[in-house]
Amino acid sequence: MSAVPPYTIVYFPVRGRCEAMRMLLADQGQSWKEEVVTKETWLQGPLKDSCLYGQLPKFQDGDLTLYQSNAILRHLGRTLGLYGKDQREAALVDVVNDGVEDLRCKYITLVYTNYEAGKKEYVKALPGHLKPFETLLSQNQGGQAFIMGDQISFVDYNLLDLLLIHQVLAPGCLDSLPLLSAYVARLSARPKLKAFLASPEHMNRPINGNGKQ
Repeated sequence: MSAVPPYTIVYFPVRGRCEAMRMLLADQGQSWKEEVVTKETWLQGPLKDSCLYGQLPKFQDGDLTLYQSNAILRHLGRTLGLYGKDQREAALVDVVNDGVEDLRCKYITLVYTNYEAGKKEYVKALPGHLKPFETLLSQNQGGQAFIMGDQISFVDYNLLDLLLIHQVLAPGCLDSLPLLSAYVARLSARPKLKAFLASPEHMNRPINGNGKQ
């Protein structure tokens, strides 16, 4: 029996850009360590100076150190067989993941720079931003499977995280998107993922670093 890969997530005490990779690892039965970085430690400087782009997360896979959350997800996709069944599917998975990143950036901008003034308009526009994912689901086995192909890929975890945090921001945001709504319920019911989503580690971890969600 092979040893458990020595994964370590170095990040702030929030879900932020790491919850998708945590969901992926949990659902795939992988173990990992958390090195929680407090704001005080980060502001002291040495850790920040040591990070390639001066940002977290930092991810360790044995002696391999990675930065950039989407690069980490793609690495896990490649190493754990979660990147489509062939090059064609892998390319389409990348298309979806870039769409997830676009909406995540809009969400981050709202939460950290314009929450009070911008939330109403953001929520109003949200169904339009989510519609492409509903369309993608409709084109894949009638929306009854994954976002791309017939096996789960890293982008499913990234999209699921994005949808879950938007359901906190705007309850009912999936009401007009039945395939996405069923997709969230279906993925969240996967036994290992369900256990993770119900765990204190997930439940007690704030979504964002400023208390807004």
